[in-house]
Order: sequence, then structure tokens, then C-alpha cells
Amino acid sequence: MTQRSVEAELDLFDRRIRSSAAQLGERWPHTADPATGVWTTTEDGDWTGGYWSGMLAIAQATGREVVPPGLRARLTGKLRRRAADDTVSRGFLFYYGAALGAILLADQTAAEVACEGARALAGTFNPRARVIPVGARSEEEHSMGPQHVTIDGLVGTLPLLTWAAGASGEPELREVAKQDALGHIAFCLREDGSVSQSAEFDPRSGELLRRYTHKGLHANSTWARAQAWAILAFAVGARCFPEEREILRAACRAAAWWIARASGDDIVAWDFDAPAGSFRDSSASAIAAAGLLKLAPLAPPDEAARLREAGQRTVETLVSRYLTPVGPDDARGPGMLIEGCYNPHVGRATRHELIWGSYYLYEAVNVLTGRLAADRL
Repeated sequence: MTQRSVEAELDLFDRRIRSSAAQLGERWPHTADPATGVWTTTEDGDWTGGYWSGMLAIAQATGREVVPPGLRARLTGKLRRRAADDTVSRGFLFYYGAALGAILLADQTAAEVACEGARALAGTFNPRARVIPVGARSEEEHSMGPQHVTIDGLVGTLPLLTWAAGASGEPELREVAKQDALGHIAFCLREDGSVSQSAEFDPRSGELLRRYTHKGLHANSTWARAQAWAILAFAVGARCFPEEREILRAACRAAAWWIARASGDDIVAWDFDAPAGSFRDSSASAIAAAGLLKLAPLAPPDEAARLREAGQRTVETLVSRYLTPVGPDDARGPGMLIEGCYNPHVGRATRHELIWGSYYLYEAVNVLTGRLAADRL
């Protein structure tokens, strides 16, 4: 990536952030129509709102003042009411939506909000299963509950609790995060390095009852976002818990499985078992790229270069093919990461901009340019 191309990419992001802020006010973006750029929004942030606040924090931390002063802080304050919600998705909200403001900008109010969310999450930890379960108010509550886990949730809970342990002086939060990471490895990582999105366990004994992929093509398939979430979560876990070599091995296994099966010149299909011609998912590739860039500095020397190259190649593919405008005659608004696939089972946002995909690509571009260190996020 040349300096000139990087500046052009960041300019596209700046323009998209500005236009989104003008459209959104103090609501949170969720998915955006690829033809118009108009966001579907949420009042309470759903599980995705923290990613918008996280993008604003990165922009502010890197000197790119692209939205009205105080917007990020006001959004962070609104998250407080979500602390009591019984859902593992609080990890996404309170890490990206609050803790990043504390980490990158020394925002004390954001630190307080993030610690409130972390304490509430830790209170749902099941010590027999060694996991934080999905919870009773998850977006998956129609099919899941306190006896289920999903690899998605670990992406937020692990860095949130680990950071909050130091920020609050409560080391027990760090121990919960570590056990949660180990529990998810036992429940979700298959022998070959692929990932089963979810698992059901006996809440009394903690015994694993079954593994399954509830958002993938079928119960035993490998949903692309599950594999990407695992790379990212285990990479963060390897950084936070260097004494637990099992977590680093899990991250490397999940990454190796991804690299061996992801196309070298395009983004992945929404499920690795999906037939040719199926929807692609730019958000899964963006998540994986962010995870690979975090994992590379931690991996053994013979793997580090391969991981970083794979992460950089994925970023270059995303920005050259899927970040609008993708051609000289593209009439769409700039800076949209298109071709994200939310949920093809119900036809929901199958070729759209997804706020989490945009966040992870924005993060990865800033890491590759040296504006942010991967180990700060």
C-alpha cells in the first residue's frame, strides 16, 4: 500500500463518517443500503452500535476530526442504560463503544461506563462451564439462552474484561476473561482448526452437550464470520494472556485454517461450505484481516510474516474492490464497504454495508499505516 493510496482510502473513510454523522444524529448505524448509503439505525445500539463510536474514537485519536465535537462522548453516555441487559453482546457495546474512548483518548467518563459494563458481564460467568453464556436477552434469544455460548461474544468480552481489570483494580475480571477464552477454545475450536460458531452445555455440570453453527449453511458448516471472530478473539487473548500458550496456539490454528481456504485475490463467501456463486461477506474478511494483523507480532517468526502478508493482502482487496467508489463511474457515496452479508437465511442485508465490517477495515488501515499500534486495540 503506497502512501498516496493510503491517504486516498482514509479520505474515503472521512467522507463516509461525515455523511453518516449528518444522517444519524445520535442514533447508531446498523446496516446501510448499498445503492443509497442510507443507514438502518437502532435507538439502543443493538449489538453493533459500539462500532460506530469506535470509529469515531479512532478518527479522533489519529487527528482526523470528522464529526461534531462531543458526539462520541454523548453516544458513550447513552450506553450506560445497557449495562443491565442480560446479553453477551454487551461486550461489543462496552469495549468498542466505551473502552476504546478510554484507551485511545483518556476519556474518564468512557472508562467508568466501560467498567460498569465489564462488571455486569463478569457477573454472568458460569464457572463450571468456564464461559460467559449468550444470556437471556441476546439477539439470538429465540434459539439460544444461558446454556449456550457463541464465539462472536468473546470478541468483546475478552478485551473489555481484561482492560477493565487494570483500569478498575479488580484482577478477578482478568481471571474471568482468561477462563472465558479457554472455555471457548474447548467448546468451539474443532480439531482441524475450523470453528463451530456455537455450543450448548449443561449449566449445572458445565459439560459440553453439542457444537453447532446456527448462522451458517448448516449445523456442521464453518460460517465465515465465526472463523474470523475466532482469529480476532484468540489473537487478543494471546496478547492479554501470554502465559497461556494454548490461546496463541488456538489463534494460529484458526488463522492457518482461514488462510488455507480463503481466496488469495478476493473476499470469502458467507460460509466456507456455501456453493459457488453464493453471497460473499466483506465483513468476515475485514474481521479476519484485523485479527491477522493483531496475531502476526505474537506468532512464531516463521509464521509472523505469512500472517501479516495475508492480513495486508485482504485489506488491499477490500479497499480496491469493495470500498466505494470502486470505479471511475461509480455514482454511490464514497467510503462504503459493500458486499457485507448479514443473514442470508432471512434475506437480511445480504449485499450491504455493515457497520462492524466498516469498523474493522478502518482499524486495519490505520494499523497498516502505523497510525495505530495493533496492540492498543
